[in-house]
Amino acid sequence: MKDETKSLLGKMGADDWPAVREIYAQGMATGLATFETTLPKWTVWDQAHLPDPRLVIRRGDLVAGWAALSPVSGRCVYEGVAEVSIYVGETYRGQGLGKVLLQALVTRSEAKGIWTLQASIFPENEASIGLHLACGFRQVGIRERISRLHGVWRDVALLERRSALI
Repeated sequence: MKDETKSLLGKMGADDWPAVREIYAQGMATGLATFETTLPKWTVWDQAHLPDPRLVIRRGDLVAGWAALSPVSGRCVYEGVAEVSIYVGETYRGQGLGKVLLQALVTRSEAKGIWTLQASIFPENEASIGLHLACGFRQVGIRERISRLHGVWRDVALLERRSALI
């Protein structure tokens, strides 16, 4: 990835929400990205995600992808554990933007004191699993028939990354 792509990385703001929401919709449409079937309003999404880090990567003036973290629990003992959300717009997939986003998310999460990142990924989403493995995650198991998507029971691979710094 060229250094100029990294310079397009920045903080996600509320004004990025329409583009972020559209990229999320594209991920939903694949059937490989999430159990969610309806797009949230900004206020709902905002409350469900940690305020920092939230990242976008741009190509020109357009948001090409985004990444954010959600707390895994409200219990204080898990305050250093977060779940990764990362999405790249359909026209930008396969260009290395996901790796730039995820590496930056890892770095910034450690700066915020987060010691464990986890991801729940459909096993069929080989690209996302490969991305996470390339960024230091390891697969810790398969959660079988964890939930239904459109009436079909689905498994998820559980991946995690432990910080070597914290």
